[in-house]
Amino acid sequence: MTGRVLPYEVHGEGPGRALVLHNWFGDRTSFAPLREHLDGAAGQYAFLDCRGYGEARDTPGDFTMEEVAADALAVADDLGWDSFTVIGHSMGAKAAQVMLLDAPGRVRSLVGISPVSAAGFPLDAETWELFAGAAAEPANRRAIIDRTTGGRYDDTWLGTRVERSLNRSSATAFRAYLDSWARADFHERVRDNPVPVLLVVGAHDPALGADAMEATWLRWYPNARLHVLEDAGHYAPEETPKALAEAIEAFLAA
Repeated sequence: MTGRVLPYEVHGEGPGRALVLHNWFGDRTSFAPLREHLDGAAGQYAFLDCRGYGEARDTPGDFTMEEVAADALAVADDLGWDSFTVIGHSMGAKAAQVMLLDAPGRVRSLVGISPVSAAGFPLDAETWELFAGAAAEPANRRAIIDRTTGGRYDDTWLGTRVERSLNRSSATAFRAYLDSWARADFHERVRDNPVPVLLVVGAHDPALGADAMEATWLRWYPNARLHVLEDAGHYAPEETPKALAEAIEAFLAA
């Protein structure tokens, strides 16, 4: 950690506090559709860019989940937040769990959106090549997005997300993060953690849907609950932002 606070922006002025961490394919702008449906009178949501993404695209780093966690805690310090919820989308949820381990007295609850578990994301050799090659090959990125949304979207929708991921992330960071979120396994360290957890998954996500949650998160977090969005795949903040906002706000209000 260098002490530099990464770029972030806060939505809302209410008493609730949440740090929001983006997925592998998106910077903080990927949450724009979700932000439109969040009640700013109820809470404050701090959306930040990981190193190598968005406004931090040229920020050097190791590009690990540990680094993301440290950077996010630095943002919380900058905001003067002693305690908060962490909302993580996909790889962002892996980093959120590192934050829980590093600052257990500060993380009040977790929200995982199609979340990568503390055990990582095992991939067979062929799929690993697809994911690893996505750093340099736009076609690989398109194939992954198409696969994880159930093959339901047209070329325009897929192309827009591929183009954003290419323009708003560095290939070096994109490739390096894969090793950290997919391969690192620290699930024994989170086993039986009592923190409240909401898991929101899309019914059309074949990779990180309900079955994956049953096999991982729901085994390790005794106070975890599962919410399935019937019309979403892996990218609920963009596919079903209103339904996702409602699920998050109901959880935080409770």
